[in-house]
Amino acid sequence: MEYSPPPLFKQGASARFKMMVFAAISIALLFADSRMDALSAVRKGVGFVLYPLQQAALLPRDAVNGVGSYFSTLSSLQKQVNDLKQQQIASSMQMQQAQLYQAENNQLRKLLDAKERVPGKSMLAEILYDARDVFTRKVILNRGTQQGVQLGLPVIDNQGVVGQVTRVFPFTSEVTLLTDKEQAIPVQVLRSGLRSVAYGRGQSGTLDLRFMAPNADVQVGDILITSGIDGVYPAGLAVARVTQVENSSGAFGRVVCQPLAGIERNTQLLILTSVPEIPPRPPEEEVVKPSKKKKDAKDAAQPAATPAAPA
Repeated sequence: MEYSPPPLFKQGASARFKMMVFAAISIALLFADSRMDALSAVRKGVGFVLYPLQQAALLPRDAVNGVGSYFSTLSSLQKQVNDLKQQQIASSMQMQQAQLYQAENNQLRKLLDAKERVPGKSMLAEILYDARDVFTRKVILNRGTQQGVQLGLPVIDNQGVVGQVTRVFPFTSEVTLLTDKEQAIPVQVLRSGLRSVAYGRGQSGTLDLRFMAPNADVQVGDILITSGIDGVYPAGLAVARVTQVENSSGAFGRVVCQPLAGIERNTQLLILTSVPEIPPRPPEEEVVKPSKKKKDAKDAAQPAATPAAPA
């Protein structure tokens, strides 16, 4: 059953006719656009007019995408920053370790050079830790009796004398530094040849030349070396540098010296296992006392010779 509007409201052409007309117009426009490109200008104008509306319609989408991209980029950058910080810390640790290895390598090379220059046999040792007693100047080495360390052996580095082995254990040994109050070492001024004895001054980390004459030939900057007269330290090893000379009006002057050995900067030392051999002391000559008979004869002969002097 076909429905049709009342005649009062029926106006214009029918819908079918309108559809056919618009379809024909569309086909004509498509043909004209494809064959003659007649609508390109119209298309450009329409696109130019509708572009602001298109951008306004896309603003919500772009805003949502921008917010999501911002937060994702922020998290990505934060992660990259954390990764770079971890890499920087690891690189810094590796650099410090490489610098430490380089310093140890340089120190070992210097010790090897010193080992070739020092006469006799020597042994490389490493400082484990300082002694527990804070009032002494001692260090513990990783060499003991199992490696041939004995009491009294001198310890040096590439710059000078460090100290002397004072206690020995199976796998470790204790070295008393020259600056300890209980240590003393015979020295000689390299410039003038003056001999003396250097005593440690304890926590100050310096040495002291005691009982020096006020006019002794010692100047600031003089180098002190071992004299070798004690039979412990080989002669010619560097010991200290004179830093202060006080000429007092009394019987003795005061000379303060700074050790040359870098005990605070180095961790490897040399133990001299062969001490210099000193020839034995010659035996004392026996004193022959004159007998009583010879003494009486001498006394009897002396008065007889006395009167002959005036003649």
